Amino acid sequence: MKNTNIPSEWLIPIWDAPKNIKAIMTTRQGGVSFAPFDSMNLGDHVEDDLQCVTKNRVSLKQRLNLPNDPLWLTQVHGLAIANADQKYKGKVEADASVAHQVGSVCAVMTADCLPVLFCNRQGTAVAAAHAGWRGLQAGILEQTVTSLNCPVEEVMAWFGVAIGAEYFEVGGEVREAFVSVQAEAEKAFVPSENVGKYLADIYLLARLRLQAIGVSKITGGEYCSYKDKERFYSYRREAKTGRMVSLIWMGE
Repeated sequence: MKNTNIPSEWLIPIWDAPKNIKAIMTTRQGGVSFAPFDSMNLGDHVEDDLQCVTKNRVSLKQRLNLPNDPLWLTQVHGLAIANADQKYKGKVEADASVAHQVGSVCAVMTADCLPVLFCNRQGTAVAAAHAGWRGLQAGILEQTVTSLNCPVEEVMAWFGVAIGAEYFEVGGEVREAFVSVQAEAEKAFVPSENVGKYLADIYLLARLRLQAIGVSKITGGEYCSYKDKERFYSYRREAKTGRMVSLIWMGE
């Protein structure tokens, strides 16, 4: 995706997706929002000036030359998957979206949770999923893969920016929730300095869940939203903050 209007800090997935697949993840650079949302906040639910959010969303569409507006979701850490090929009226409560038509734009917003972009080898299906630990544990990634409606061995996934294992402290109940479903998940948890707490590797947890259903082409996952304040928003680092967006769509 070559476009001089795109800030150099934004992330373009490195994966073997077909040429017609377009995907990108924004960072906090390139927008008009003021602190603490500076500057490319795309979330309209975080108490930012809505005029700034609107300007950022318009700028996003123009910079990427998007064929349509992204399907903006109201994310609730659930398992609902929206169809980006449809036209919705009002809020769309879902934590993933899927598209099978050219020009439909799937999008998820994050600020520590894991965004995962999907496509198939033929370039005829795309999806975007928002995986916080609750949705990840409940099966949002597996549900999203199913929604692609193609053989699982043809699916590839890219992990966007999420909180790194060094900073993602969770309680023992979170560890138990994952291990009870998948024993192998135990290796994604390391005891922290705080008694009864663990440091969780959300990238590894997601990888294990996808591999378990046959998705082997997985890339990304090398950044930490908490650690890099200059580039990324982080809800754990500063609760009042903006949201980045990960988008995917099919071109002609």
